[in-house]
Order: sequence, then C-alpha cells, then structure tokens
Amino acid sequence: MPVPADFRADEPAPSEPSGGSRPSSTLQDGEQSGSTPSGPAPQASESPSSDLPPKTSPDPATSLPADPDPGSTSPETPRPTSTAGSHNPTPSRPAPDVPEINLADPAVITDPFTTYGRAREQGPVARLSGPGFGPVWVLTRHAEARAMLTDPRFALGAGTFQPLDVPEHCRPYMRTMQEMEGEPHARLRRLTAPAFAARRALAFRPRIDRVVARLLDALPAHEPVDLITAFAQPLPMEVICELAGVPEADRPSWHEYGSNVVRGSGEGFATAVPGIIDGARDLVAHPDSELLRHLTEDAGLTGQETVALVWQLVLAGQTPANFLANAVDALITYPDQLDVLRAEPHQWPNAVDELMRWCGSQLLTIPRRATQDVELYGVTVREGEQVTVSIAAANRDPRVFPEPDRLDVRRAAGGHLGFAYGPHFCLGASFARVQIEVALTALFDRFRTLRTLEARRAPDPGTWRLATLQVSG
Repeated sequence: MPVPADFRADEPAPSEPSGGSRPSSTLQDGEQSGSTPSGPAPQASESPSSDLPPKTSPDPATSLPADPDPGSTSPETPRPTSTAGSHNPTPSRPAPDVPEINLADPAVITDPFTTYGRAREQGPVARLSGPGFGPVWVLTRHAEARAMLTDPRFALGAGTFQPLDVPEHCRPYMRTMQEMEGEPHARLRRLTAPAFAARRALAFRPRIDRVVARLLDALPAHEPVDLITAFAQPLPMEVICELAGVPEADRPSWHEYGSNVVRGSGEGFATAVPGIIDGARDLVAHPDSELLRHLTEDAGLTGQETVALVWQLVLAGQTPANFLANAVDALITYPDQLDVLRAEPHQWPNAVDELMRWCGSQLLTIPRRATQDVELYGVTVREGEQVTVSIAAANRDPRVFPEPDRLDVRRAAGGHLGFAYGPHFCLGASFARVQIEVALTALFDRFRTLRTLEARRAPDPGTWRLATLQVSG
C-alpha cells in the first residue's frame, strides 16, 4: 500500500551511497549473529548471516499457515493505561531515554533495520520525526506492538486516503475498511472475510499459476531484464483484474491506473482515481466474477461498499509487488536458502512467511490516533497524537524470533507483523501468500541460474523497496 502522507518527506530523500560489495551469507569467526540488526539490502556494509542451524522443529504443513487470532494480545505485556485527569492539549515531550528517529536521515533510509533495531533495544517506544509532518510515536517491540494494534483507544481516522485532487463523485467510494473502526468496520469485515479465506485463495491458485506463467513467458531467457517492471509490478494488478473480472481489453488501462495510484498525487493520479472508480462501478453493476457476485449477492454488500473494496485492492496492490522483488533479491543473495527450497519444496509456504518477516516492504503501519490520553509504556501519548508500529523492528525482535537478523526459510515465522495484526489484519493475506509462493516457485524453476546485475533501492522512509532489480538467467 502507498505510504501514508504522514511518512512522506517534503524534501528529496538523500541518494544511496555508491559502491560496496554484496555481503557474504556466512558469519566470520567471532561475530555474533543478531548482535547488530541489519537489513537485507545488498548495499549495507554489514548483513545477517543465513547459515542454517540444525533443524529442530517439524516441517510446516504445505497448506497455508493459519492467520493469528487478530483479537488476542500477548499475556506478558501490560496494556497501556489511560492518563487520569483532564485532557492536556499540549503535545507531549519524549522522555530523556526515548530514542528519536529522523526519517530524513540517510542512515535511516539506507539501513532502517539497524536504526529501528537499536531503538527497540533501548525500549519499546521511540519517536519519529521528519520534514513535513509532526512527531509520531512508534512501538518497536513485538508484544507491545500487537497490544497497541488491538487497543480501541488508537484509531484509524476517516480521510487517511482522501487526497484533494480527485473528482467529488469518487470520494464516497474511497472510504475503505482501513479508515473504519468499531461496528461499521466489524460489519464489513464479517461480510467480506469469507471471500478472502485461505481455502478460496487455494482454489484460486490455478488462475494465479496461469497469470504468472504468461508473465514469465514474456521474459527474455538469456538477456538482462528489470524484474520490477516486467514481473513484480504487473503481477498484483493482473491478479486483481482476475479477481474482479476486468475484461482483457480494459486491463492495460487498469495497469496504468494502478501505477499512477501508487504515486499518490499529480495529474496521472487525478485521472487514475476516476478510471478505477468508474471501472469498478461498471463491474459491480454487471458482475462477471465469483468474487463480486459473492460480495453483492451472498454477502449483501451495497454497490458502494463493493466498489470501495475494489479500490482498496488497487491501493494495496503495490505491497506484494515490493515484497516480491525483495524476496527474489534475498534468495539470489543467499543461494544456500534457495538450495534448501529446491531440496525441500514443501518449505515454500513457510519460506514466504519468513521472507515477509525478514524483508517485507512495509517498514511502518498506517498511523493510529489516540482517542484519549494514554500512558504508553512510560510515555504519555496525548489525545490526537499519532502512534505507529515499526514492523521492521517488531519482526526482528529477539524476544520472539531467535537470531532474528538471519534469514532461515525453515523458521516457523508465522507470528510476524508483515500483514499487521488485530482488527485491521490484512484482509487479503491468504491471497498474497499464494501469489508470492506461486511467483517465486515458478520464477526459480524457470530460471535456474538467475543472478542479479543491479539492485538499487528507492530512498523511501516508509517502504523498503527496490527501484530496480535487473537480473539475467
């Protein structure tokens, strides 16, 4: 999903440092695995090891992993408490020992895992700042993050995805479930969740297989290709078109609209929004897909609610594209992990979760606003202040994941927060898992000697993504 405006810097982000070799996947003598959190970026000077430990747990099942109970919280973690007394409108100040993280800092942009990891080990709460937006509280530890994401005193507000430069008739359709709380959200979630259940995702897999095969057929066999533009980006939108029943003749326009929606503003965005909304209205009026028929006829969604769901799918489409590119780069960088998957293909579903934990593209959750003063692990969060979760830090919390900075495709990593947690746990998580598994297995089966020629990261403070992934196989 596009990074909320709260996390977009107004000034250009610094460019990446040049040079540097890709890291070895083995630790040198005397190093401690996990001692210094680091990202999977090939540009980083330090990198986690991918040496495999002896296998100590049974093989995961080949079916989709069960989603965590979105309503549960860690029993060891006390929930934040309300602050007694009248509301103080003065913005709170961080305690002296609360880390401050500047999102415009080149070190944060090029290696967020180290910065967030250090903050996590100082305490569960840090403070984000940057040009163009006010300070935001961030939770860095896994248990505390899950507790906040299930706490009704922190709410997503209307207007999170309501840009100004769109036609007025589109606005009612742009309020998605992600902007709802309480019973309105629970009602829509209850009605739509069955359509995105794991069994439906598995039943849809043959159609994803065909989409992936078509895209791979178009790739040159022995020539360099940018896997971002040729494979990772078009795949999610093509799957969305399959789900929604978009006619073949209209799909090129939907791909263009999807690319412009990701930008979040500008002339292309202003054109893309009505293109998607009006196209979705036509699809809902004459449903030609199992998904839309189920939502309108069986689940009982209104036309407006169904169009809004299609819009939400388009908004979310960039997330699997970014993650797929990260996962491909990780498996090429650490061929020992790819060797495990080729020798033990039943590990692929488990590997998707481990890759999501280790190199998922979303660094931060969509920020919530405190609906009242809350005492948050020693910090007073005032009503109206924003709180987010550092997915990058929580997914590498050593309290939950042993040797967290090491990629291990045999790891049971189902508890990661890559799909968020709580009432707003990703509705399409099961479809995303299947899509990524199909894409990775097919890609590495088709191109047995795939190698990276260039992997350049985008300077984005909210998303760990590649701008270029040029490969040859």
